[in-house]
Formats: sequence, structure tokens, C-alpha cells
Amino acid sequence: MYFLLRVSTITPTAEMNSNSNTVFIAVGSTRKPKLGAVRDAVASLGPLLAPEKQIEVVGVEVESGVSHTPVSCEELMQGARQRAEAVARLAKQFGKPWDFFVGLEGGLDVILENGQRRVFLESWAYVCDGASGFFGRSGSIEVAETIAEEVVDRRVELSVAIDRFAGEVGIRDAQGAWGVLSGNLITRQDSFRIAVIAAFAPFYNTKMYRRAAAAR
Repeated sequence: MYFLLRVSTITPTAEMNSNSNTVFIAVGSTRKPKLGAVRDAVASLGPLLAPEKQIEVVGVEVESGVSHTPVSCEELMQGARQRAEAVARLAKQFGKPWDFFVGLEGGLDVILENGQRRVFLESWAYVCDGASGFFGRSGSIEVAETIAEEVVDRRVELSVAIDRFAGEVGIRDAQGAWGVLSGNLITRQDSFRIAVIAAFAPFYNTKMYRRAAAAR
């Protein structure tokens, strides 16, 4: 198993993938950390998902359909799903031979714990094959209250707030807010990698999921 990574320009094609030795994974983003996360995830799960096949990761820019910084678990899931579904529609419209569609969404989740607001940074993934789809999530890291006030209360975009907080520019295309908050022990790409591996699990660990479904 080996894989390629590229950014796609949408053009019509008559290609069909029924007998191809290549599995295409289309990602609803062209941002480096997101594509890198899928690439890293494929390096781990690829032999289980598609043994003895090439895997090509394709990046396509689509809209999430949610706010610039989601502030709930539900909105994060919605954004991830809508990105994947937008890529699936493009594949159908232009005849692309893509097998899996991946949506990635990062943002915040706000909860009340012991009467206190706590805000967590999370990364979500949604993977579908045109018939069924599944979610995966990274771990969470608590966000500094200064950043939470900017993003949740004042609705400043997280990428702007974290650049201001760290005194740098372009953090979301590098280590991300994850890197800033964790001292670069966990990067944005790392967090999305975990989410992608988790979301793909029903596809590469099919025996376990079928067994669980049969036991119900």
C-alpha cells in the first residue's frame, strides 16, 4: 500500500473506479494541516482499509455551511458532515471516481461544569462512502478564558484570536490553536489525524462493527 496527495481542480471526467487499483479519498479542504492529517491517518489505516492498493488523497475546497468558528459539538458535527457531503455532490456532478469523502471541522464546545463555563477546542471528522457515514473526534483541550471570551462572547474568528494571543500570523496553517495551547506537544494536524482514524474505523474494522450490529 502506498499513497499520493494532491489538490484537485474540479473538471468533468469519464473515469470510473470500479476496477481501479487506486482508492480515492477526497477531503473537503485544501488546507495543509487537514490534508496532512488525512495523509498521516492513511499511513496508519491504509493497510487495513485497502490492502495491496494505492491510496490517493485529493483536496477540494468546499464550504462548511456553519459559522467561521463553531461553538458547539452539534455545529462541529454539522460542519464536518456538510463538507463531506459537498465533496460527494461534486464527485457525482463531475464524474469523479472518488471512493470516500472526508469532512473536517475544528472549533469549540462550551459546557457548564459545576456551575462554571468551560470551553474546549475539538477537531471532528466525518467520513462517508456515498451510502453510509461515521463521525470521529479528537480529544479536547481546554481553551484559555481570554481566548474563549474573544471567540464565544465577541464572535471573533478563532484563527484571528489565536494569532493575536500568540503574537504570530498564520497559526491555523501551521501548528494551529492546538499547538499554541499545548506548547506544540499536540498540533492541529495531530488532532485531525486522530479524528480521521476514528471516523474511518467502521470501514477498516468492518468485522467488529458488523458483529456489534448483529448482537443488537
